[in-house]
Amino acid sequence: MQEQFADCLQACNDCAAECNHCVAACLQEDNVEMMVECIALDIDCAQACAFAAAAIARDSVHAAEICALCADICQACGEECVQHEMQHCQQCATVCFNCAEECRLMASAA
Repeated sequence: MQEQFADCLQACNDCAAECNHCVAACLQEDNVEMMVECIALDIDCAQACAFAAAAIARDSVHAAEICALCADICQACGEECVQHEMQHCQQCATVCFNCAEECRLMASAA
């Protein structure tokens, strides 16, 4: 499974890293209160992506279901991040939307 879904695995790892970066950058913003929802979704998304990547890497029988859930969380995170003009949020949104797409493809193909 790992080889078949290498793009999804990479997208999940990239998204987890980008979401963790976005959390750290959001915490440095002048108005952190405005970023609370973004930070919370970034944390959820990073964890979901790490879980999905691990499931793919170990050929879990639940990988498709985990990736379907990951896609939903990535979509929600991307939709939140895209609302903020900061470059780190815009970059995070792009990576989240890509991961959501890859996870949907994986879930439907598995």
